[in-house]
Amino acid sequence: MTYFTSTVDSPCGPLRCVIDEAGAVTHIEFLDSLVGPGIVGRLKDTDNEVREDAGHTGEIASELKEYFAGERMEFDVILAPEGTAFQLQVWKELKLIPYSETRTYGEIASALGQPGATRAVGAANGANPIPIVIPCHRVVGSDGALVGFGGGLKNKALLLAMERRYWPNDDDDEQMLLDFE
Repeated sequence: MTYFTSTVDSPCGPLRCVIDEAGAVTHIEFLDSLVGPGIVGRLKDTDNEVREDAGHTGEIASELKEYFAGERMEFDVILAPEGTAFQLQVWKELKLIPYSETRTYGEIASALGQPGATRAVGAANGANPIPIVIPCHRVVGSDGALVGFGGGLKNKALLLAMERRYWPNDDDDEQMLLDFE
C-alpha cells in the first residue's frame, strides 16, 4: 500500500497527516510528542511505500486549518482507522461528542452498553490513530480532570479551550489554559 503524508502547523505544534491510496485519513500524530519512530517509520517497516505529498493530503490539511481557526466544528474527510472491533466502536462513539463538550470514560462505556468497560474505553481512546478528527481530547476523567492524551495534557487543554472560545456562552476556557501552562 502507498501512503501519503504532509505536516500541518497547528497551535499544538506540527501534526503529521497520513492518507492511504484511497484518499482516507489513517493517522494524525503530534510530532512534538513523538517517542520512537512514529507512524511513518512503522509503515515503512511493514514494506509500505510512504511519500511526502501535500497534494494528496490537502483536504485534511485544509480542514485542520479551518478547525484551528474556529471555522469548522465537524470534519468531512473520509477516515480509515485500523483497530479492533471494540476500538472502532469507541472511536465511533467519540465522533458523537459535540464540539466543545466532554464525556467521561464511564459515560462512553455506558453509551456502548458496557458500563464496566471504563478501562477498556480508556485504552481504546489512547490508541486512537486520528486524534482531533476523532475527538479523543473531549474525554475526561470521572471528576472532570484532564487525563491521558497522546499529544500531551497541555495540548488537550488547548484544544478544549479553543473549542470553548469559539463556542458561545462559555467563559472558562482561559482558566483551563492557565491550569496547564
